[in-house]
Amino acid sequence: MSDAGDLIHPVILCGGSGTRLWPASRESFPKQFLPLAEPERSSFQATAARLGDP
Repeated sequence: MSDAGDLIHPVILCGGSGTRLWPASRESFPKQFLPLAEPERSSFQATAARLGDP
């Protein structure tokens, strides 16, 4: 049986001011929320999906 101290808590780091991919990326809609690599989901969504149960 697993103890709560044995759990792994993933942290997704993302942030920035959205200047590198301007005008597509901007402060109110940063690049991690743009569908760049996959047309149907953002980089953030793809990362979160990889954290699901195997």
